[in-house]
Amino acid sequence: MVTVTIKDVAALAGVSPATASRVLSGHPATSSGSRARVTAAVEQLDFRPNAQARSLRSTRTNVVGLLVSDVRNPFFADLAHAVEQAALEAGYVILLGNANELEDQQNRFLDTLIDQRVDGVIVAPQGDGSGSIRSLLNRGIPMVFVDRRVDGVDVPSVTTDSREGIQQAVAHLADQGHRRIGYIAGPQSISTGRERHSAFTDALRTAGLDHDPALTAFGNFQIASGAAATEQLLQLNYPPTAILAADSPMAAGSVAKLHEMGLRIGRDIALVAFDNIDWFALLNPPLSVISHSVEDMGRIAVELLVNVIGGGQPASVSLPSELIIRESSSHRLPAPLNPQRNN
Repeated sequence: MVTVTIKDVAALAGVSPATASRVLSGHPATSSGSRARVTAAVEQLDFRPNAQARSLRSTRTNVVGLLVSDVRNPFFADLAHAVEQAALEAGYVILLGNANELEDQQNRFLDTLIDQRVDGVIVAPQGDGSGSIRSLLNRGIPMVFVDRRVDGVDVPSVTTDSREGIQQAVAHLADQGHRRIGYIAGPQSISTGRERHSAFTDALRTAGLDHDPALTAFGNFQIASGAAATEQLLQLNYPPTAILAADSPMAAGSVAKLHEMGLRIGRDIALVAFDNIDWFALLNPPLSVISHSVEDMGRIAVELLVNVIGGGQPASVSLPSELIIRESSSHRLPAPLNPQRNN
């Protein structure tokens, strides 16, 4: 493969390399004839300027990095699409990375973004903010957190206020007669895992339900852990009659396990999932969900990052969540029988 250089463009156009460079950079001190010849030569040779060399001169690449926690998670796939579209409208292209819910994999990708001299980074963070996240901060590379935050790291973020949606879900299940509600929690090392777990325990108290720690099983925001947590909950001596899963992959794992066990969702056991994934509405029965806008999250993350790149200090944004009731949780349990007193 032959690499075409600025010297080749200049030779074909009949101008000096310096003139060709000025034309390509948009410098006004060039004649219309030179511009026409250089443009024609670029097209004929299919010349592509060296982006890294150009970024060394301009300090801008018009490229931003996006690191999602797990690209297999439909929520993060939708988030990546929303970020990409908003970034394109703002004049940026995206380099997409997948942490796979692993801090080491996160650090490898972020280190590469530092080497590529990206203009900024949008991160769904893993870990405690050390490692490559700290390197980004120390180098002054603009950064925004999305979906998750890191305690003690002062970075603008766009997240979801999970509390309202979880409060609605627990109240709805209690109204349907459920007194023992199982909860599949995310890892407590991640802000969303901690916040949703706290919101769930608070919602139990508000609904007048006892908090039985045995009714909480901890997963890792991936499908297999949702299935394992469901099996753990249903092996209790007094199993739950309803389950709330803290994200969509764990909810998918719960659905698979319930089907494997021959339990009818919406009849034998109620199920509610956090995240409104499109295909949840297509299940039989359709799954009740706690919904929040992934499109708004992606768009606002880009807006915040562009603001930071421009030297601003934008405030963090918290988006609302709300319960959408479908058939997986709308069947009311029969009222318990009251013991008859002897007269």
